[in-house]
Amino acid sequence: MSELTTKEQANVRAALTFVRARCGSAKLAAKALRVSLPTLRTSATPLIVFRIARFAGVGLDDVLSGKYPPPGVCPHCGRRKEDDLTAR
Repeated sequence: MSELTTKEQANVRAALTFVRARCGSAKLAAKALRVSLPTLRTSATPLIVFRIARFAGVGLDDVLSGKYPPPGVCPHCGRRKEDDLTAR
């Protein structure tokens, strides 16, 4: 049984997917988050929430509530889709 709600778990998984893409692989994400690959694969745990928040420089609540990553941000370049539209 998880200590996180179903919604929080979904938000953590979304943040973790973003971090994996940002790092280039699950192995590199595990290294960046300073957890083992098996721990990373269990994903939605309080430890992972803490490590994602620290890695991203955001608050724990941002990860749990789904504010991180912000909607529309490319995990590869960090730009928002709206930035591409306003640059034209």
